[in-house]
Amino acid sequence: MEEKLIQRLEAAVSRLEALSAGGGGVPDNAGSGYSTDPASLAFDDLMSNYVARVSSEAEKIGGLVLDVTRVVEEAFLVQKELLIRIKQSQKPDMAGLAEFLKPLNGVIAKANALTEGKRSDFFNHLKAAGDSLSALAWIAFTGKDCGMSMPIAHVEESWQMAEFYSNKVLVEYRNKDVNHVEWAKALKELYLPGLRDYVKGFYPLGPVWNASGKPISSAPPKPVAKGGPAPPPPPPALLFSSEPSQASSSRPKEGMAAVFQEINSGKSVTSGLRKVTDDMKTKNRADRTGVIAASEKEVRTSQPAISKAGPPKFELQMGRKWVVENQKGKKDLVIDDCDAKQSIYIFGCKDSVLQIHGKVNNITVDKCNKMGVVFTDVVAACEIVNCNGIEVQCQGSAPTISVDNTGGCQLYLSKNSLHTSVTTAKSSEINVLVPGEEPDGDWVEHSLPQQFVHEYKDGQFTTTPTSHSGG
Repeated sequence: MEEKLIQRLEAAVSRLEALSAGGGGVPDNAGSGYSTDPASLAFDDLMSNYVARVSSEAEKIGGLVLDVTRVVEEAFLVQKELLIRIKQSQKPDMAGLAEFLKPLNGVIAKANALTEGKRSDFFNHLKAAGDSLSALAWIAFTGKDCGMSMPIAHVEESWQMAEFYSNKVLVEYRNKDVNHVEWAKALKELYLPGLRDYVKGFYPLGPVWNASGKPISSAPPKPVAKGGPAPPPPPPALLFSSEPSQASSSRPKEGMAAVFQEINSGKSVTSGLRKVTDDMKTKNRADRTGVIAASEKEVRTSQPAISKAGPPKFELQMGRKWVVENQKGKKDLVIDDCDAKQSIYIFGCKDSVLQIHGKVNNITVDKCNKMGVVFTDVVAACEIVNCNGIEVQCQGSAPTISVDNTGGCQLYLSKNSLHTSVTTAKSSEINVLVPGEEPDGDWVEHSLPQQFVHEYKDGQFTTTPTSHSGG
C-alpha cells in the first residue's frame, strides 16, 4: 500500500517537473538540476515520510476522508512546484506575488469547499485537513513588516487552528476505530514536526528569491471606468484565510454588537462555539496552546502588533487562573469549565469575543482592542484596564465593574446585575445598557459622565458631572 502511494507521489513530482521545464514553471538556469538541491530533496523526504503516511491512513478509511487527504497531497505538491520556481525567479511585487500564489490558493479553496453544504459525518476530518493547509501560507512571508508571523511561528499557529478539529476526531474515534486515530496523528505530524522542521531548516526567514532570475508577471489589471486607478491586489496573507477576510476598518462597532444581540436572543449560538476540552488544556498537552488564524495585513501604527507581544494563549494555569492572551479575530472563544475559585485574565486580544459560562472569582481585561466579553457571575469584580473599544456583558451578577484608562466601553447589565457598582477612572465614552421595562423591549443606554466640575465649598471640594446646555 505504501509503495503504491510513494509511486503515485513520485509520478506527480515528475509531472510537476515536466511542467516546470515546459513553461508551467521556470527552467533551471543553473544546470545543476533539481535532484541536487538540498531543500528540494528535503521536501521530497517530507512528502514520502509524512504526506505518504497521512495518505496511507486515509486509504484505509476511504470516502470523504480520502478525498480531502488527496487535496492535502495536491497542496503540498503545488507548494513544491512554487518553491522550485522561487529559486529561479526574481522577488515580485505584491500584485505579482498574489498571481504567483494563485495555484496554492485554488487548492486550499478546494479543501474548504468540501466542508460546505450539508454537514458530513466526517466534518471534523474535513475541517482539520482544510484548516491545516493555511500553514502553507508561510511561503507568502516577505519580511517582518508584511503583517504575518515568521514562517516557523506561522506553521505552528496555523496547525493550532486545525488541531481543535483534529482533537475532536481523536476523542470521537479513540475507542471506535484506530484508523481514524492514526490519520489524525499523522496529519498533526505532517505539520509538527514535519513542515515546521522543514521550514526551520531551509527557510526560517522566508522564501529566498533569485535576484538574477526571471521576473514574475502579475495578472493584467481589470479595466476600470474613466481611467481610474486599478484597485490594489490583496496582500498574500489574505489568500489563505479559512474565513472570508474583511479589513478591520470595515468592521464597525455594530459588528460586535450584533454578536451580543445574537447571544441575548437566546438562540442556540453556542452550538458551534469553540469549547475548551481536556485535550486542549495545557496540563494535558505536549505542545503549546493557543489558536490563531491567518489574517490580513495590518496597517502599522505606533502600537506594536499583537503577534510581536507574544504567542496566543488559551489555557488554565495551575488550576486557578485562566489565561487568554493575544487572540486575534476569534469570535468563538468559550470557557465553560470554571469555578468560583478561579480567576480569568484576558490580555492583548483584538477583534475577538470570549464567553465565560459559570461563576468565577474575578475577571481582568487588560490592553485589549475591539474585544467582547460575556460572563455569567463574578464573586469579586470585573476589571477593564488600558483597553479600547470594549464590550462587556454581565448575564448574572457582579458586585463591581471597574473601568480604568479605557476609551470606548459598552457595559450590558442584566436585571440581576442592576445593583452593580460601576467605577471609572481616566476613561471616556463609557455607556451602560440596561434591559427595558418590557420583557422583549429594547436596551436602554445611559452615558456615564467623563467630565466633572470640582468646587471648593465649606472647607472641601465637591464634584459634580459637567452639564451641557442645548442637549
